[in-house]
Amino acid sequence: MTPLRFADQPILNSPYAYPTRHWELENGHPTDRVAPSRRHALYVTPAPPSHRPSDQSAMVLGDAELSTPEQQYDPSPIINEIRRRVDAWRRLPSPAQWGVTPETARLLRHWRGDNFPHLRPFFCQVEAAETVIWLTEVAGLLPGGTASRRARRQYPGIHAHLAGANRQANPELFRLALKLATGAGKTTVMAMLIAWQTINAARYPNRRHFTKGFLIVTPGITIRDRLRALLPNDPDNYYEHRDLVPKDLLGAIQQAQVKITNYHALRLREREALPPGSRELLQGAGGPPLNTLETEGQMLRRVMPELLRRKSILVLNDEGHHCYRRRADAESTERELDDDEKPEAESNNEQARVWISGIEAVGRHIGVNGVLDLSATPFFLRGSGYAEGTLFPWTVCDFSLMDAIEAGIVKIPRVPISDNIPAEHRPMFRELWPHVRDDLPRAGRRRANAALDPLKLPAPLLTALESLYHSYEQAYQQWQEAGIETPPVFIVVCQNTAISKLIYEYIAGFERPGPDGAGTPQFLGHFDLWRNYDENARRRPLPRTLLIDSEQLGASDALPAGFRAAAQPGIAKFASDRTQRGEVPAPNADSIPDAELLREMMNTVGKPGRLGANIRCVVSVSMLTEGWDASTVTHILGVRAFGTQLLCEQVVGRALRRQSYELNAAGLFDVEYAEVLGVPFDFADTDDQPKPPTPPAPTVRIHAVTPERDHLEIRFPIVTGYRIELPNERIRAHFDQDSILHLTTELVGPTRTEIRGIVGQTVQITAERLRETRLQQVSYELTAHILQHHLREPGATGRPHLFPQLKPIVDRWLAECLHCDGETYPAQALYPEIADLAGQRIKAAIANAARAAHNAAGNAAADAEPPIKAVIAPYTPTGSTRHVNFTTTRRNAGRFNRQILDTARSHINRAVCDSAWEAHFCRIAETHPQVIAYAKNYGLGLEVPYKVAESPKTYLPDFILKIDVGRDAPLNLIAEVKGYRNEDAQAKARTMHAYWIPG
Repeated sequence: MTPLRFADQPILNSPYAYPTRHWELENGHPTDRVAPSRRHALYVTPAPPSHRPSDQSAMVLGDAELSTPEQQYDPSPIINEIRRRVDAWRRLPSPAQWGVTPETARLLRHWRGDNFPHLRPFFCQVEAAETVIWLTEVAGLLPGGTASRRARRQYPGIHAHLAGANRQANPELFRLALKLATGAGKTTVMAMLIAWQTINAARYPNRRHFTKGFLIVTPGITIRDRLRALLPNDPDNYYEHRDLVPKDLLGAIQQAQVKITNYHALRLREREALPPGSRELLQGAGGPPLNTLETEGQMLRRVMPELLRRKSILVLNDEGHHCYRRRADAESTERELDDDEKPEAESNNEQARVWISGIEAVGRHIGVNGVLDLSATPFFLRGSGYAEGTLFPWTVCDFSLMDAIEAGIVKIPRVPISDNIPAEHRPMFRELWPHVRDDLPRAGRRRANAALDPLKLPAPLLTALESLYHSYEQAYQQWQEAGIETPPVFIVVCQNTAISKLIYEYIAGFERPGPDGAGTPQFLGHFDLWRNYDENARRRPLPRTLLIDSEQLGASDALPAGFRAAAQPGIAKFASDRTQRGEVPAPNADSIPDAELLREMMNTVGKPGRLGANIRCVVSVSMLTEGWDASTVTHILGVRAFGTQLLCEQVVGRALRRQSYELNAAGLFDVEYAEVLGVPFDFADTDDQPKPPTPPAPTVRIHAVTPERDHLEIRFPIVTGYRIELPNERIRAHFDQDSILHLTTELVGPTRTEIRGIVGQTVQITAERLRETRLQQVSYELTAHILQHHLREPGATGRPHLFPQLKPIVDRWLAECLHCDGETYPAQALYPEIADLAGQRIKAAIANAARAAHNAAGNAAADAEPPIKAVIAPYTPTGSTRHVNFTTTRRNAGRFNRQILDTARSHINRAVCDSAWEAHFCRIAETHPQVIAYAKNYGLGLEVPYKVAESPKTYLPDFILKIDVGRDAPLNLIAEVKGYRNEDAQAKARTMHAYWIPG
C-alpha cells in the first residue's frame, strides 16, 4: 500500500464523525506518520520561542497547585478526562441511559443524525455542545458554580479543577471555555446551546440551571453584527435556516431573549457631558471628586433592559480570551515588557477589565448561571499577569486547528518556505513587516506628518502584491469557469490607517481635488480585477475593493456617487432584515448612514444577494483580525507587526473558512487552500510545489415559486408521535406481510463457528443449546416483554389484565410469522433487540385490528374517538412547500449520482434527487396525467417518527404527491423510491400504514 503523505492527503477524517486517525507531530509540525486514533488534547504555547518566559511559577488554586512550572499551567489532563467521560456517555445506546431530560435527548438525537437538508452540524460542534450538556445535566456541575453531592463523589477531580480555576481567576463567576479552531463554527455551537437551554427552560421553568435569557458579549461591532443569526426573530436565524431545532420545537425558541452587545457598552458612561474646566469649577478647591458616572444598574438598563426581569441568565463570550481579571501579583510572574509591547498590554488589560467587570455587574444585579467562553485561542494575553499564551485553566473542550485540518473543516494555510534571495535564511515574504516598516508611516492618517503618496510604496511590498495578484487571477479565472456566483476574496491586514489608505489607493485607484475643487482621478488602480474605476476613469458605483478601518467609517467619501441606486436591492434586503429583527427601522433606505452600509458590506462579503456579494479585495487594519466569517477568502497579505502566534492565527483565521461543504466519493471534504504572505505563521512547512486552488462547487437556490405556482402548494401535518387507545375489553390482532420476521444469522449473528489455534485440531462452536428452550417459555417471556415495553404509555402503569388476551396473539405470531432461517432458533426472539422487533410487529397488528373494528362501527358510533391518534406539533402543526428556501452545493454527479432537476408541476423550483431512480421518478411525475402536484422531500420538513428495536428515529419520505383519482378530493400519496427492503425500511412502512396515515 502506498504510504500517505501529509502534503498529498492532509484530510484523514469525516467532519461529521468521531476522529479515528491523526498525523503524528514533531515540534508542532505534521509528519508523514498516521496514528490510528484520535489525537489527545495537547498543550502547545502559541508564543514564539524568543517570547517564552524563562521562569513561570505555578498557578495556585486555593490550597492545591493546578500545575507545575514545567507544565506551564497545562489543563490538558482535565480536558482529556472530560473527553473520555463524554465519549463513554455518547456511546450509551438508549436515551434512557443518558441521564438528561427528554427534550435534551431529542436535541441530541437530532444533532447527531443526518436528517439535514444541507449542512449538518460537524462532530466538533456537537461535541462542544455535548460537553456543556454533560457537565450540566449528567455530572451535576451546575452553571451557577455549585455541584451536586453525587458529582462531588463521582467526579471529584473535574469538580476540584474547575472550581479551583474559577476561584483563583474569576471568584465571582463560574466559567467554562470551549476551544474550537477558527472556521469550526462557534456561532453554530452558541445556537445549539441557546436552543438546549431555552427548550428545557420552557418545559421546566423551576429548574434553575436552565434559562431563557442570554447575554452574548463580543469584542467588536464586526462580531456583534455576525451573531445576528442567534436572534430567534432574525430572518436568517440558525435555529430554522440551519435546521438546528426540530420544526415542532421552533415555537419554543421564540421565547428566548437574546441580547448581543460588544464589551464597550458595558463601560460605565458619563451621565452628563461637562465642558472643559467645568468639572474643576463644580468640584471646588479641595472638594471631593465629582461623580458623574452612571451606576451599574443604570448601565444594565441602558444595555440590556429586556433581561432585567430574568432571575438569572447565561453569558456567552465570543472570542472569550479578551475577558479576564489581571492577576494581582502580575509583576512577579510575567516578563518585563519593552516599550513597543506596553501599549498593547495596557490596551488588552483595559479591555479585559471592562469586559469582566460588566459581567460581574450582571451577576450582582440579575444573576449569572454561568459564563461560556468560545474561542479558537482561549489564552491569556500579554500583560495579563499570567505567562503569555497559556491556556485558560477552565477550558473543557479542545478541537484544535490541526484537528480541524485533519477533518477538512478549514482551509489549509500555505506560507512561503523558500525564495530566490541567496543571502536570506528565511523567505522575505514569510514575515514582510521587518523589510518594509522603515519605509511606511508609523502613525495613522490623522497623525501622519508628510503627504501620503500611494505610488511610493516600498518595493518588497509591491512585489508581494504582484505575486499574490497573479495567484488571485488564476483563482478568479477558475471560479468564473466553474460558474461560482461570488468572486474569491483577497485581504490585506495593515499596521495603521495611513498604511491601509496607501495600499487601498494603490490597488483600487485614487483621485485628488482639481483646480475647481472637484475630485479628479489621478490613478485608476494597479490591478484590473481590483480597481474601483472603469476604463473611462469613472468611479464604479459598486466597488470591487473595500477599505474598512476606523477612519474610513466616518469618511464623507466612503461610498461612491451612485452607490445607493446601484445597490438598491441589497440595501432593501438590509433594511428589511433590520425591521424583522425588531430594530428601529430607518424612515427610508436613503437615511441609512454610510458607515452602517459600509459595515454591512464588510459583514456580507461573499454572500450572494447582499451588499458585499461582489467585493474582491478588502484592505483593513485590525477590524478583520477576529470575527469576520467570509468563506470566500483565498489570499492574505500581512503588512503589520506580529508579536505572537496567537495574532498570526487570528489573522490567518480570516481565510480558514471553507467555501464548499460537498463530500467527495470517499465521504471526505476536498482540500481547500489559502495563500498567506507576510504572516509568520509557523505551521505545516512543506517543500512541495504549490498546487492550484480547487474552485468550490457552485451553489443552487431551492425555493418555492410564489405566487406563480401557489396552486401547486402541498401542505402536510408535522407529527411528533402517536397515541393508541386500545380497548380494555378485548384486543385482537390482524397479521399481514408486514408482521413477518425472518430470523437470520445476519440479524442475530452466526450460530456455528469454526475455531483453531496456531496448530492443532479445528473445532466448532454452536448455539444449539437454544434449541432446548421450550416454545411456551418463549411465548410467555415475549408476552411479558411486549406488555412492559410496547403496550404501556410513557409514565403510565402496566396493563397486566391484558396478559391473558395477549398471550394467544403472541402464540399465533410465533407459529405464523416467525421464520427461523439458516440455523436460527425461536429462543433468539427473546434477545432484547429481536424482542423489540417482534413487539413492534405485534403492536402494529393490534392497531390494525382496532382500526378495522373502529371503521366497521363507524355508522353506529360516528362520534367515537379513533383508536390511533397522531400527536401534532403544538407550535408548528402544519408544514408546507411554501416555506422551502435554502441553497445547496450538490452537483449533478458524484458519489450517489445526485441530480438537481428543474420542475414544472412542483411548487418548488428544483428537485434535489439522491439517485438516478429518484430523478426518473421526477420525470414520470412531471408527465403523468394524474399527477396534480408533487414535491421532493428535501429541505421540506416532512418527517415521520418511527422506531427500530425501540430506538427512536426519523423517516424522511422521498416524495409527496397530489393524485387525481376521479373523486372530489385528490389523493395525497407518500412515495418512497426503494430497492432492497431491510428491517429499517420495513419499520418505516409499518409506521406509515399502522400509525401515521390512520392517525
